[in-house]
Amino acid sequence: MTFTPTAEQAAALEAFTSGGHLAIQAGAGTGKTSTLAFLAQQTPKRRGRYLAFNRAIAQDATTRFPVSVQCKTAHSLAYAALGHRYRDRLNSPRRPGWKTGADLGLNTPHRIQGRDLLPATLSNTVLRTVTRYCQSADTELARHHIPHLRGLETEAAHAELADLLLPYAAKAWDDLQDPAAGTVRFEHDHYLKMWALTEPVLDADYLLLDEAQDTNPVLEQIVLAQRERTQIVMVGDSAQAIYGWRGARDVMTGFTGKHLTLTRSFRFGPALAAEANRWLTLAGAPIRLSGSTGLPTTIGPSTGRTGAVLCRTNIGAVTEILALQQTGTPTALAGGGDALRALAHAARDLIQGRRTHHPELVLFTTWNELRDYAELDPAGADLQPFVGLVDGHGPDAILHAVDRLVPETHAQITVSTAHKAKGREWPRVRIAPDFTPPPDTGELDAAGRPVPGPIDPDEARLAYVAVTRARHHLDPAGLAWLDEHPDAPAAVG
Repeated sequence: MTFTPTAEQAAALEAFTSGGHLAIQAGAGTGKTSTLAFLAQQTPKRRGRYLAFNRAIAQDATTRFPVSVQCKTAHSLAYAALGHRYRDRLNSPRRPGWKTGADLGLNTPHRIQGRDLLPATLSNTVLRTVTRYCQSADTELARHHIPHLRGLETEAAHAELADLLLPYAAKAWDDLQDPAAGTVRFEHDHYLKMWALTEPVLDADYLLLDEAQDTNPVLEQIVLAQRERTQIVMVGDSAQAIYGWRGARDVMTGFTGKHLTLTRSFRFGPALAAEANRWLTLAGAPIRLSGSTGLPTTIGPSTGRTGAVLCRTNIGAVTEILALQQTGTPTALAGGGDALRALAHAARDLIQGRRTHHPELVLFTTWNELRDYAELDPAGADLQPFVGLVDGHGPDAILHAVDRLVPETHAQITVSTAHKAKGREWPRVRIAPDFTPPPDTGELDAAGRPVPGPIDPDEARLAYVAVTRARHHLDPAGLAWLDEHPDAPAAVG
């Protein structure tokens, strides 16, 4: 190895060589991949498997791990075992969801709880149902795989929707079993689920699971099934578990095995570690970070126009993009502008009196109906910023802004949501103002000031991810409200 192991890394090696199951909590920038490679290199006679979060991480790991370790994604293992049989269907052209639904028999509208659901809406919901099933550990399609639709939030409405669509979802899943041909477009998650249902055996002496805090239940099922025959080492950061809203689970916290930590960050210095620790405290995280003294990371207002701006929402990202483009700053959006373009097109359709197929807005027939829902219905409160943005700028301005984005390699500023920023870092980071404080409780303190509500641990985890993306400078402006919150912890590095 090219580095001298820290005391924590040495402790991990000692535990690893004992052969017991491990869960390693690795804070932001603490060198988790380097640590795993160190463990593997110190035990070259043992055969290992490293399961990476995506292909790029797997390819990078291949250059860092010894040849005794196979570095793959779960999808690549599933493809080699079973998915290759469906390669012709994987290459099939895209087709509108309504056409797939029509082939499945969804040809007429249905009315549920006063809402008219068009065939296209029903078709897309069926396809989303199959996706949710494939990401689960369940062996059978069931009612809870049917997604909830905005405007049909009640249990009775969802039950009626599930009764209608579950048979079509089962028909779609049956369609996917034919390797030669079928109606439903075949996706990578389909063969991963099929592979999981075979109860695969991963032949190795040890299994390294990366990003264990954001594991889909289907992958969790595959990994935990190996524990009687294979040493399992989970590594991740429970405080970065920010994908629960799409079904991911933190499988580390309740994992039976020896729990260790990596807490020294090689990404930033002590000042930023102290800021990160405030959010770790609020998130109830099991670790606290220390920064590297050789990295003088500073915290304060931004003085330059380079680096990244991290936002809480897509709407906040649009606001930042519009402001930066007005000053002539070459601006990029992490992950591209497809999601924003889809929202803008949906808004324009509704404003012009057309229905939209956007999964978040399919049940609204007009823009005024969506506006009323966002303003008056508690279930639609999260749409208020989107409605305000469209009413303030218009969908065409948003589409124009997306079209003017430049690649990150040509940008002075990269705008990103905190979710998209996970796993990345920049020299300079500014936190956008859409990281708003929790709403007031409705009570007043002794000085007559509104008492803010408690900070949601999920929001604290997202803030932790955001502030720890910086290497040299952090402008925490959008999170400055924490200093005035009664629950604010002291900064301890």
